[in-house]
Amino acid sequence: MQNLFAPGHRACAGCAMPTTVKLILDAAGPNTVVASPTGCLEVVSTPYPESAWMVPWVHSLFENASAVASGIEVALKRFGKTDINILVIGGDGSTLDIGMGCISGMFDRGHNVKYICYDNEAYMNTGVQRSSSTPYGTSTSTTPSGKASFGNPRPKKDMPAIAVAHKVPYVATASVAYPVDLRNKVKKAIATPGPAYLQVNAPCITGWNFEAGNTVELSRLSVETCLWPLYEYINGELASVKKIRSKKPVEEYLKVQGRYRHLFKSPDGAELIRKIQAIADANVKKFGLVD
Repeated sequence: MQNLFAPGHRACAGCAMPTTVKLILDAAGPNTVVASPTGCLEVVSTPYPESAWMVPWVHSLFENASAVASGIEVALKRFGKTDINILVIGGDGSTLDIGMGCISGMFDRGHNVKYICYDNEAYMNTGVQRSSSTPYGTSTSTTPSGKASFGNPRPKKDMPAIAVAHKVPYVATASVAYPVDLRNKVKKAIATPGPAYLQVNAPCITGWNFEAGNTVELSRLSVETCLWPLYEYINGELASVKKIRSKKPVEEYLKVQGRYRHLFKSPDGAELIRKIQAIADANVKKFGLVD
């Protein structure tokens, strides 16, 4: 099989994003066009005059990748080319924040575009600033932990729920730690007429501050602690959920990341850990993650 995301890109060692993109393109195949907004992916994969992309790829502004992809879809349709996979692959900042308006328009118009967010939970490319995908209690450069703060005070935005509310026919979450599941969900998204949305957990070694060799294990822990449930919505209905055989406490996930180190240095941090555990427990209840 041809590697459609070539080696030699400049991503950090241990970054989950290149593996995520490789798995996406493995599933989509060479008959694919990708639009990507500004972000880590664009920076590491296309330093002029080089490119890691072995499929047609377009760089857009931070805010309008979904509009660009919509235009590509309409243009290809005009020329009778309706069998080409059109993907947007972007980070959480461009997806959950800056690009929300264009994404909403793309969903509303029903374009046959599959939007895939690699979610590293902050603006990693510009200095680890908080995004609306940053989890509660996380220390970032704009929500730093210290005497007056215990990190990000806001909950993570539920973008999959927003996609479901737009009547997007296929919505799912995935993780780089479960490659077969990720590839299968990309294939299902492509096979579904109209728009689709997929959000992939993609740990960032510099922003999350963990050992480079622990990327997959860390992503698996996010699932096993129920902080990142794996599920699918088809036509607005919860269609499948990955059950967790042995649910782990959130401390196992939090303690191996520098962005949560402050929670273990103060008695007050224990209360925040309890609140984070409550988020995981709410996911268990909502999605029926544990039998």
